[in-house]
Amino acid sequence: MGPAICYTARWLLNSGALNPARALLEWIESQGGAAPLLFVALFLLGSVLMLWRLEAMSARGFEGTVLGTLVMPYCSGLGNLVFAFLLARRQGPGAEVMTNALVNNVTNMTLILGLPALLWGIRLMPARKTKSKNSTKTHELNRLALLFTLLAVLFFCGAVWALGRDGRLDFSDGLVLVGLFAFWQCFHVFDVLRSNVRAGRSLGWIIVLDALLLGLGAWAVFVSTDWLVNWLERQPSGRFLSAQHLGWLSGWLMVLPNGLLALYYAWRGRPEVTYASQVGDGHVCIPLCVGIYALHHPLVMPAVFQTGVLVLVGATLTHLLCVLALGGLPRFMGAVLLAGYAWFVKTGLGP
Repeated sequence: MGPAICYTARWLLNSGALNPARALLEWIESQGGAAPLLFVALFLLGSVLMLWRLEAMSARGFEGTVLGTLVMPYCSGLGNLVFAFLLARRQGPGAEVMTNALVNNVTNMTLILGLPALLWGIRLMPARKTKSKNSTKTHELNRLALLFTLLAVLFFCGAVWALGRDGRLDFSDGLVLVGLFAFWQCFHVFDVLRSNVRAGRSLGWIIVLDALLLGLGAWAVFVSTDWLVNWLERQPSGRFLSAQHLGWLSGWLMVLPNGLLALYYAWRGRPEVTYASQVGDGHVCIPLCVGIYALHHPLVMPAVFQTGVLVLVGATLTHLLCVLALGGLPRFMGAVLLAGYAWFVKTGLGP
């Protein structure tokens, strides 16, 4: 789905079907030194637009449909998919794709979840028992679903680590990783189809408008990512804002929309959304993004690979234990996760 979106966006740009949009891009490029910031803003606007429409679908009861299950991961991780596709098409360094995925996932599982936990605490189970059986059942189902998703993170990380122990991922490895993600998606599709048959759900006409707005957001993410990657590759290698740190910079940029989403829902007291928005996004990066690149070209592991996997697995185990034993993430664990993220950044960017 990710490459299909990229090809469609490229065709629209070249066909002249988006002349007003092309004029907008040309205007942004003419702004000189402000152009990179404007393209970052365009990326954030496109990401927020997609997340806004997905939230609207969820509010209308679409959380249990095939649409919600399939589209949400691709939209929240679309920037990473575009980045992997662009570097694969240009034969760019595969190590930057892996770095991008690790930075994205580690940031999600430590900084983005640790900060709201430190500020408000994240509880999936209510502090006091309620008399409503439906409410208690909903909280327990959310907790079980999160535990299952966290276990998937461990399996995906373990698969990438096992396949990449020789220092690279080739075509066969990429096929295995993409197949793992496809199986994960198929599992959810059949589970959701079964639920929809029981509930008798159907899609309304407004889904067409949502699809158009999602497409507009996807286009904004594609063109802004394309331009920013080109711009970074032209910068002198001695600067921090250059291709030398392409994986780190792109990973931080693409995690911003999810970070805002997590803080917003943590503030609103909806911890299940806070958790799901971060953990689910990581599945697109690992294994899908690195698998897509490996299908095109051999992917050489970056120096930060072992450190990133270690921190990611450690953070995932921390979340598993906290959710299982405490029903959420207490405030003091937020500080622990932030400290782990600081160590990851210092080790990864250090000499």
